[in-house]
Order: sequence, then structure tokens, then C-alpha cells
Amino acid sequence: MGTYLITGATGGIGAAVAGLLAERGHELILTGRSRERLETLRNSMASGRHGRTQILVRERNGEPGGVRTTTPGTVARVIPLDLSEPRRLEAALAAAGLPDRLDGVVHSAGVVDLGAVADQDADHWIDQLMVNLVSAAELTRILLPALRAAGGHVVFVNSTAGLRASPMWSAYAASKFGLRALADSLRAEEPSLRVTSLFPGRTATEMQRKVHAQEGRHYDPARFVDPATVARALVAALETPADAVVSDITVRPH
Repeated sequence: MGTYLITGATGGIGAAVAGLLAERGHELILTGRSRERLETLRNSMASGRHGRTQILVRERNGEPGGVRTTTPGTVARVIPLDLSEPRRLEAALAAAGLPDRLDGVVHSAGVVDLGAVADQDADHWIDQLMVNLVSAAELTRILLPALRAAGGHVVFVNSTAGLRASPMWSAYAASKFGLRALADSLRAEEPSLRVTSLFPGRTATEMQRKVHAQEGRHYDPARFVDPATVARALVAALETPADAVVSDITVRPH
């Protein structure tokens, strides 16, 4: 089994990814702003919320391996990180101590604050760029030695706003267009790694609830993609046999 670091682990998509990876018996490093929420997530895994399961293990060449029974969720660390201050990330991770090998990093943290270009001052831009783009770049840089050692996989949870910008979404979309560029450059620079950009459409998360409040609209989660569905697409990319990489995934509400 592998070791995966997840940012935004207590958010809708991040928590769903953590659950699926825990079910498969992987070791997890869960990061987020709130230690309390991270501990709650870890405890939910350890208490059996992600129950004992059997999985089909594939060998590195993609051939089917054996069936392994796992008792997931028992190996998870929590590291509170403030992604709004990327200059402090290296010291925080050094103090926490990280493994020499990482099989994957899932960048699922993000913030959104809608507004017209005419109304958004520098702080609005800086806040979203720091969390959504600069911290992802800085974390990737810091973790590259461990990822290279394992021939690991980096997944950037982007957004369909990273494919097309809409009115009122300029700062958020700019951060996500930048995240796409980061992924594409990393893929070209680090041929030993696999790099995936995931572009979810509107997903039933607390972030989407906030977006609807900013838009002045009623929020109905049934209209949007379940975070678990997005997580399944992401984990499928992680489990693609080693002779291929799923470079881009778009998941939209049906």
C-alpha cells in the first residue's frame, strides 16, 4: 500500500478521497486549517466508518494481483497547515516530519470569493491566489524529493472555472487557470511522475453552498455532483496501471 498526502482533507472532495484511500489500506497524511476537524476525520476512520474491505491489487505492470483484505483508517497523521501563508509551509512540514517516499499528493484545498473585477481589490486576488495556486506550487516543490523517490502521482483538483472564466469569477478562475499551467509544466519537467488535473463542475459541497449565497440563489445539493462521485474519478486515475497516465478529467453534473 502507498502513502498519500491530501490537502483540504476535511472538505467535501478531500474527505471523500481520504475515505476511499483509507478503505484501500493506504497510509494518509491529512492536512487542513483546523486541527479539530482533522482529528474528527481521522477518528471517524479509526472507528470503523470506513469498514474492513477486500480489494483487487494490481501489480506495477498493470497485471491483476491478489485480493487483499484491509483494515483501513488505522494509519493516518494530521498536519494543520495554513495555505494562505505559503512561505511558512516548508518550516511547518519540516517540524512535522515527512516520509522519504510519497506515492501521491492530492491538492484538494481551495477558497472562492466571487466579485466583479471593478469591485475586487488586491486582497481578494491575493487571498485566492495564495491558497489555490501559490501554496500548491510550494507544497509540490517541497514534496518533490519524496515523490521522485516513489515515482509518485500528483493530482490537482482544479475546477471547470479553470477551463472557462465567467462573470464574477475572475480571481478564482485566474487561480485555477494558473493551477492548470502548474500541472502541465510539472508533467513536462518531471517525467518520472504522473500528473493529473481534475476539473469538477459544480459539486455539492460547503464551498458550493457559499457560492450560492454569494450569488443570492437557493442551494439545492441534489442538482450537483456528489463529492463521492468526484472522489471515485480521482482514485480511478490514481489506480490506473503504471504504463499510462490520466492527464485530465472533467466531471460535470448530469
